[in-house]
Amino acid sequence: MFEQIFLDIPQVELLQWLARGSLKQNLMRAIRLWVWLRSLYGESQHRLLLDDPFTYAQWRDAFFTSTHPKTDAIPRMHDQHCPCAKTTSEWLFTSTGLAPSDWMRSLVTHTGIDASLLEQLLQQRLFGVTRRSLQADLEILAELGWLVYKNQKYHRVQALPHRPTSTKDENSAQKQETYAVNFLHPDLAAIADNHSRQINGVQRFAVKLDYVIPRLTLDLVDDWQYELKQLWTQTPVPPINLTYNSARVGNTVDCIVYPVCIYYVQRAVYLCAYGESPNRETDWYNFRLDRIHKMVPLQWTNPGIPTHLQLSYQKASLPTPDYIALEMSKAWGFDFYLPARLMLVRFDREYHDRYIQNTFRHETFISISYQQAQRLIHRAEIPLEQQRGLLEVLANRSPQDAYYRVFYRHRDNNVMMRLRAWRPKCEVFLPWDLRQSIAADVTAEFQLYHQLLAF
Repeated sequence: MFEQIFLDIPQVELLQWLARGSLKQNLMRAIRLWVWLRSLYGESQHRLLLDDPFTYAQWRDAFFTSTHPKTDAIPRMHDQHCPCAKTTSEWLFTSTGLAPSDWMRSLVTHTGIDASLLEQLLQQRLFGVTRRSLQADLEILAELGWLVYKNQKYHRVQALPHRPTSTKDENSAQKQETYAVNFLHPDLAAIADNHSRQINGVQRFAVKLDYVIPRLTLDLVDDWQYELKQLWTQTPVPPINLTYNSARVGNTVDCIVYPVCIYYVQRAVYLCAYGESPNRETDWYNFRLDRIHKMVPLQWTNPGIPTHLQLSYQKASLPTPDYIALEMSKAWGFDFYLPARLMLVRFDREYHDRYIQNTFRHETFISISYQQAQRLIHRAEIPLEQQRGLLEVLANRSPQDAYYRVFYRHRDNNVMMRLRAWRPKCEVFLPWDLRQSIAADVTAEFQLYHQLLAF
């Protein structure tokens, strides 16, 4: 009998580790690997009566019913009691204690997967796959250290590999230690999980963060992060009054906000907060920590708290970090509270193939055909004269160039900086006012250099 018992529940952190890369792309396999591990190391109600060592065929015969097909084809529905008939949802939420809505929300936030697509995947048969896929599962488990392959058989191990663990019984302190890297981007979290320790005495993984924040103010940023951490331990979390030096307003202003979370974006650290923005145009704002002069906690009874923020507190509907992550998945840009608009762009084909192709910009950044670009312009809600002008411009562009459409946050500074970096190999067609704004920038920039060219 094996001393180690696999009690882990399929939380996102464990599935990310099992996915060995993009969980969004490898979700079904990661869940299936979790089921494999229950069948090999789980409690008695889950563990198979299986010899050690064992072959794939022995595991198949112990796991499936006797009528399960032994061919390499995807098995048809042949027996409602066969494990190959169970949906992914049944495997995940039966006897695990997981709340489906919470688990789905966590996965959408973590991976950016479309919620409707996720619901479809949950209704698919998890083990309705070929023999070759299941054989590949075994090979992955061996690579991850869960099995040892020797003499054409698989041997179970006495010590289970180190991984992000989560069981129904563990306390919150254990969870904090286990999920030490779960705040990172999924791909970076996987790298950190694999390489956070030295290998044969050598540290092979390092992260270099570029800060635009002056070194003289780094201590101040650390102080604000510490103060926010202390505020977030309170129940309820209090609102705060920020004295903020706003670049957008060009002045120092006071804003009463509810602090939601911290993001490191574009070489600086930001507080995402709900309440008042410096220009009072939005209820949300991303405050750069090094520009905060003062942070004063308030009582929820303070009469100066904005009405919409006070109502959110009274209705117990204060925003969470999950809301921010979900909004950022809907459109390209960090300023998630700005309006989302459709952008149509063209890349020079050679530049695209060198630097854009096979890269990720945003979930909505999608390659389209030349004809689809024409249709987008036809459907654009702009004056007919502008529409005709854009179609004429498009007619003079090569159908062999690369065309993309993306939903972006209008006036987001980070998006504008990226578009500037792509010039002149990238051309914006829509929206019309963005195209005109870029054209004005290009004209002004040309004038700066044209004076020297005249000599």
